[in-house]
Amino acid sequence: MAELSLGHDFPPSGEAEWQALVEQALKGAPFSSLKSYSLDGIVIEPLYARASDAHPLPRRMAAGPWGVIQRVDLPDSLAANKQILEDLNNAATGLVLVFDGAIGDYGNALQPTPDTIAQSLEGVYLDAGVAIELDLGPACKDTTFMLANLVKARGTSPGSVNIRFGLAPLSVLAANGRNAAAWDAMGPLFAALVTELKDQGFAGPFAAGDGRPVHAAGGSEAQELAFALATAVSYLRALEAGGMDLDAAREAIYFRLAADQDQFFTVAKFRALRKLWARIEDACGLKPRATFIAAETAWRMMTKRDPHSNIVRGTIASLAAAVGGADAITVLPFTAAIGTPDAFARRVARNTQTILIEESNLHRVADPAAGAGAIEALTDALCIVAWSLFQEIEQAGGAAEALNVGLIQRQVAKVRGERQARMARREDVLIGTSDFPDLAERPASVLENPPRLDPATPMEMVAPLNRMRLAETFEVLRDASDAKLASSGQRPKVFLACLGKPEEFNARAGFAKNLFESGGIEALVPQGAQTLDEIVTSFKASGAPLACLCSSDKVYAGEAEPAAKALKAAGATHLYLAGKPRGDEAALKAAGIETFLYQGCDTLTVLRAAMNIEVKRP
Repeated sequence: MAELSLGHDFPPSGEAEWQALVEQALKGAPFSSLKSYSLDGIVIEPLYARASDAHPLPRRMAAGPWGVIQRVDLPDSLAANKQILEDLNNAATGLVLVFDGAIGDYGNALQPTPDTIAQSLEGVYLDAGVAIELDLGPACKDTTFMLANLVKARGTSPGSVNIRFGLAPLSVLAANGRNAAAWDAMGPLFAALVTELKDQGFAGPFAAGDGRPVHAAGGSEAQELAFALATAVSYLRALEAGGMDLDAAREAIYFRLAADQDQFFTVAKFRALRKLWARIEDACGLKPRATFIAAETAWRMMTKRDPHSNIVRGTIASLAAAVGGADAITVLPFTAAIGTPDAFARRVARNTQTILIEESNLHRVADPAAGAGAIEALTDALCIVAWSLFQEIEQAGGAAEALNVGLIQRQVAKVRGERQARMARREDVLIGTSDFPDLAERPASVLENPPRLDPATPMEMVAPLNRMRLAETFEVLRDASDAKLASSGQRPKVFLACLGKPEEFNARAGFAKNLFESGGIEALVPQGAQTLDEIVTSFKASGAPLACLCSSDKVYAGEAEPAAKALKAAGATHLYLAGKPRGDEAALKAAGIETFLYQGCDTLTVLRAAMNIEVKRP
């Protein structure tokens, strides 16, 4: 058999040859146009060389798979127990108990009572290696002791259980805007609680530098890292002031971050956290050690529409967290934004990780991203930006004072606004919501009770980092469309007037259909090419008040103006054109075109205006 040598059959090539082909494809646009920028201002290059001097980052669990952690947030503790036993019998290695008012309380949570905790964990052998993590609300002290007392009541040695207590009072304050006392009074109480748990024989870790409130509120990767670091340093200081030596104090702390569908930045973020924390350890005179990092897939990327697309986003996010070195990962069930997830959604969340572990073998590589030029560059850039933001928080007096004076809230709000603007322009996309919507989708199955997202009455206020979902602005329009369908039997409609041949109008007709239907406006697309008279006849028969011209620039040059005038005369309330005007904007507007649709236009403003026209139609 002849030996295959495909690689030798092609001439050698390098970056210069690649760049020449790219410049040819750009058709005169500068090569710099391929650069993009993150919301932290980090430059994202189109191509990176291999980072030959890179070294793998240390990981705690390099020799084994990450922990597959399942959320326990069913309000009914008996139902929660049934689900827990099913999870543990089907490859989950740990549980995170989500309590009322917790950072991860997205509408369903356990009540912090002894009976709830005992019933939920009935039949769970706490000393059998099952990891238990607490996602605590304001009643963190009482809830912590409830679990500690259960361990002792069962006759289990505290040293034999694997419990991450998840004390994160500053992150709870940031998420809820409430707490019982100022940090200068709370810090000693926090330190005393950790010390008491440690004295009882629990190994910890006890406190979590939790960046999820920043991420859920729309913040950037660097802001999330800076906040997680700042809270961890506050806990470190409080524990040292409470009499714990620094080495023991740093062992009492771990981290929790969000993982989202931005795969490369998620990988870089988890890697950057290890480098940043090592720098803090070094500044404290400690030899850096690998710290424990837990991941949860992001709330802000979850959608109500086409919820099955959340499975893909959750898979990307969990893969990225694993590549970035997360020690434990929790995947949100794909229906979490709709209602209480059923057993199927929870099984999918669990199996997402099981398949990644069994088929990818990522856990067998110490640092899979080490040496990748793009990841190494993004990791270093995040470290630089996050460290600068961390220093700003420290100069303000630490995490608590930065929250009190609104520094963190203002920084996050700025990025949140920029993120929402990018969503409105569909520069950032959510498949199934802002792109490729399905107006005929079937509703997903959830349990009866809908998620409860109303915050409880605060005890002491700072401005909270209100969580968001990026899909919400589009979902409001889809809800209005559903309401019109229910009341009148038809959705809001737009007629796509396709000029020329299919090969001339298909691309822009597809773009326009995608754009309008992301807001719940059904796009009516005639089959095949039509004459102008046939287009006008079809428009009148459609009953749509809106019309959009779709074709190529070449066809527009000769046919757009007469078509616009004919559609206006036929009763079009508002007339769109798919594409940017090419020096003929005044003439097109004079003919009746009122709105131009193109990639990067303010889609939400267009859709809201169109919906206002449609909802007034009988």
